[in-house]
Amino acid sequence: MTPEQCRAARGWLDWSQPDLAKRSNVGLSTIRQFENGLRTPIANNLLAMRRAFEEAGLTMLDGPAGIAFTGDASASDQKGSGPTP
Repeated sequence: MTPEQCRAARGWLDWSQPDLAKRSNVGLSTIRQFENGLRTPIANNLLAMRRAFEEAGLTMLDGPAGIAFTGDASASDQKGSGPTP
C-alpha cells in the first residue's frame, strides 16, 4: 500500500486519520508519518491498515496502484457512506 492509496481509501470511506488508527489498531502518528511520506510502517501495521480497508469493502490494487470498491456500500457506512459509485 502506498501513502496515496491510504489517503484515497480514507477519502472514499470518509474516514479521518484517527478513524483509521482506531479501526486498524495502529498508532495515529504512524498513519500521519506514513501518509506524509516520512516513514514506512512495519509490515504488521501495513497489514492491519489494509485489513481495515478490506473489511470496509475496499481492495488495494498493486499495479498500477489504486483502490477498488468491492463491497456493499451500506456495509462501509460505519462512519460515512463514501461516494456513490
